[in-house]
Amino acid sequence: MNDLTALASAAFGSTVYLVTFSTVNWLNQLSPRAKVTGLIVAGMILCAVIGNIAFESRSATLGFIAGAGLTPPVHRWILQRRKQ
Repeated sequence: MNDLTALASAAFGSTVYLVTFSTVNWLNQLSPRAKVTGLIVAGMILCAVIGNIAFESRSATLGFIAGAGLTPPVHRWILQRRKQ
């Protein structure tokens, strides 16, 4: 397993989470029809990204999952600190 690949994939997983989070927040402000269409397209893009990463290597997949898994709690913690 290449450590650098796993670290880079973790950073990419974190970025994908934050972009998806922002996209969903933006889509929530649109009409219901546009929101559903946007969520379907975002889901298809996420599936394609995750499929490509899983196809590349095991270390890239583990890094991506680690980055995407660690980002939500850290993001929530940062948002809570800003409110205080």
